Amino acid sequence: MAKEKVKAAEPADLTVEEKLKALYELQTVDSKIDDIKRLRGELPLEVQDLEDEIAGLQTRIQNFEEDVVKLEDSINTKKNEIKESQSLIKKYTEQQNNVRNNREFDSLSKEIEFQNLEIELCEKRMKEFSVKIKEKQLVINESKEILSERSADIDNKRNELNSITNETKKEEEALINKSEKILALVEERLGNAYKKIRGNARNGLAVVTVQRDACGGCFNKIPPQRQLDVRSRKKIIVCEYCGRILVDPDMEAEFK
Repeated sequence: MAKEKVKAAEPADLTVEEKLKALYELQTVDSKIDDIKRLRGELPLEVQDLEDEIAGLQTRIQNFEEDVVKLEDSINTKKNEIKESQSLIKKYTEQQNNVRNNREFDSLSKEIEFQNLEIELCEKRMKEFSVKIKEKQLVINESKEILSERSADIDNKRNELNSITNETKKEEEALINKSEKILALVEERLGNAYKKIRGNARNGLAVVTVQRDACGGCFNKIPPQRQLDVRSRKKIIVCEYCGRILVDPDMEAEFK
């Protein structure tokens, strides 16, 4: 903990030095929060990606299973049509035995021929439906295998993520609470500036010390006079290259 904590006061009552100390301590706390998040790494994104993929597979399987049911219904419909045609063929065949002339016989023969064609067409359509069912069933089986693998993957990822989260949960909550309290110490304008700089920085550093005559964030040289201004702690100095807030190296020691 810091040797010299920022005293509890209204933001407007803080001196520039106290504001700088508050910002540096805030950066220290937020960096620790960043470290915890980095520990989780890409796991939250990997879990989300797996959840999306699983949802897609489940929808795909459901759609294909519904298609199979429709195709099976179509096959049953064709089977009924075949029965109807067979029944008509039997009927027309019986009627041929009682015709009075060749014209009636020929007319019935055409009806029988038409019904036979209908049966052939129904059988052809049934074969087509059966092929489609096999194709869709193949996709369903493959998708179910992938779904099973992805379900196992997501269980492992979730367990890993939960393990890390449980280990760091209390620490992270405490740090977040501390960060919020420190942020409340500085005036809103300065706090917003800090959050904006931090958001634009790839490493999340909005407040950095001057190291070896250079900015601790972008490593560009800081002019001697500007370094003196930083050490004086009488005004807030930002790096003219990256915009980070600069503090003198001694402050780092004060917060160890």
